[in-house]
Amino acid sequence: MMAAIFGLQALAIDVMLPALEIIGDHYVIEKENDQQKIIFAFILGFGFPQLLFGPLSDRFGRKILLQLSLVGYFITGFACMIAPSFGSLLALRLLQGVCCAGTRVSAGAIIRDLSKGRSMASILSLVYTVFMIVPIIAPAIGTGIMAIADWRWIFGTLGIFSAALFMWTQIRLPKTLEDQDRRPFSIEQIFDGFKQVLSHRITAGYMLASGLIFGCLFAFIGASEQVFDEVFGRGDTFFIYFAGIAGLLAVMNFSNSLFVERFGMRRISHVVVLIFIFLSILNLLYMQFVGQNFWVFYILFMLTFGCFGMMGANFSSLALEYMGNIAGTANAVYGFVTMTLSSALGFMVASSFDGTVRPLLIAYVLLGISSLIVILITEKGKLFSVGEGKT
Repeated sequence: MMAAIFGLQALAIDVMLPALEIIGDHYVIEKENDQQKIIFAFILGFGFPQLLFGPLSDRFGRKILLQLSLVGYFITGFACMIAPSFGSLLALRLLQGVCCAGTRVSAGAIIRDLSKGRSMASILSLVYTVFMIVPIIAPAIGTGIMAIADWRWIFGTLGIFSAALFMWTQIRLPKTLEDQDRRPFSIEQIFDGFKQVLSHRITAGYMLASGLIFGCLFAFIGASEQVFDEVFGRGDTFFIYFAGIAGLLAVMNFSNSLFVERFGMRRISHVVVLIFIFLSILNLLYMQFVGQNFWVFYILFMLTFGCFGMMGANFSSLALEYMGNIAGTANAVYGFVTMTLSSALGFMVASSFDGTVRPLLIAYVLLGISSLIVILITEKGKLFSVGEGKT
């Protein structure tokens, strides 16, 4: 259930990629690439509202916020089908992003309510496995929808999926936040919650470490097509190589769910950060001094990218482990900070593309080392310790 809720975000972005050009033609968009605003309007709506939804979920409960957000997602999905203008479509997509932010905050808080530590990392790994698979299959789903129906039904499908999730949560989801654990909703309480999150050494440390190293992920997403097309001349088969990287990422997330209960979040994530840095340095040195060989780059890069699958869930679990009393607020702040930081860094790196893989790999090395330094400071110089459950 949580994996399906998390998947709402990826589905809303990737399922309509095959339809962007058709939608642009329908609304007679004059400026080239303006149809991409359909994606960015949703992302814009998804970001900042998390900071409000977190305290709301701590006050009124997870389920009510989740279901109201699903209703909003449903309404905006079908409203997009009848949007009379491109501007109104963008406004509706922004609102849909806001509603999706509510589902994401609620789902993250629910997982924290019902689990913590290694158990939470294991659950999140399974959730992220599905979350990583969605971008692989979503464009094919969008293409399939347009093969049998009008492009508008891509938005309608989002509405149908959210309606199914609403019924599922109504029947199967219990209340996870007890009445006595609810926090007052006031400006003072909201800022007090933010202060608790940002001033806790472990929470703030892993939040910053995650935002830094996941900037590499966004950098690749932004520059990937140029790398495969302009550097290696494989633009026509880009989707195959991209699917291979995303597929390994899903496998690594699933593997983390199997191993984290035994070895712990710190041991796994710390080792993987070191492997990430080593592989990035090796790839950079080979490309710089031997030559830009595609298969060497791709194999090393795919292995490097797979490391994200054993960092994301573990970093998140470590950051939220001590935030049980304000899980909604903590999850919202964590999501907002890491998404904002990593996307900004990713944009900066992707914008520095110079026709080679050098800027991308240099960024991987520097951001990987920066994340490791933050972890060392957070853990007071001690890596690979167990640590879970200690205050």
